[in-house]
Amino acid sequence: MPDSTPHTSGPLGAVLVIIPTYNEAENIGPIVTLVRSSVPEAHILITDDNSPDGTGELADELAEADQHIHVLHRAGKAGLGAAYLAGFRWGFARDFDVLVEMDADGSHSPEELPRLLAALPDADLVLGSRWVHGGKVVNWPLSRRLLSRGGGLYSRTLLRLPIRDATGGFRAFRRKTLEGIGLDGVESQGYCFQVDLVWRTVRAGFRVVEVPITFVERKHGHSKMSLSITFEALWRVTAWGFRSRFGSRLP
Repeated sequence: MPDSTPHTSGPLGAVLVIIPTYNEAENIGPIVTLVRSSVPEAHILITDDNSPDGTGELADELAEADQHIHVLHRAGKAGLGAAYLAGFRWGFARDFDVLVEMDADGSHSPEELPRLLAALPDADLVLGSRWVHGGKVVNWPLSRRLLSRGGGLYSRTLLRLPIRDATGGFRAFRRKTLEGIGLDGVESQGYCFQVDLVWRTVRAGFRVVEVPITFVERKHGHSKMSLSITFEALWRVTAWGFRSRFGSRLP
């Protein structure tokens, strides 16, 4: 797609769904097909971190067959946050009005994307939430449920966030929101990247709305969750919380 303004559709303008990938060869085709059928007017950007399983090549084939699909090839695995930041900047350069975060593994149902977009006229950021009334998680072990709920509670308490699911990765931003929260200062990755963006959005005074979703554990491939991602989230959220509460009194 050339660096020109894409055709807009409806009151939201042009919508870009950003799907980061690393070794998602089994999932990328089906998820892209479902996104295209659920929101036919939207464009899709696959940001691939040089997947050794051929995901990038499959993405290129999808893009060749459909002008609404695009691929951003990155040099190597640099983390979820870096992939989304690259995708946001790609979308800014092409004048997209709405930028959506979405996983490639099927855990985020494309059929629920229209509901997220339908809530955006009354919000600056819409979060697909597992932990509000009507939301749920399918096929997760107790350990993952406790980690997600515990991480959300910790972030919510320490950062004083009025958000039930700050770590969720299914969300729709208005472009003005992303441009207004200072993306150049974002260094976080993984789950804390998601917390970081929500916290910045709330602190900047933007409106955040949570929409219930059903989160389904992936059927193919392997989760990118690791101890390093968990520890990064823990220390960054702790540092942000103490800085926001006691920053002026710290030595």
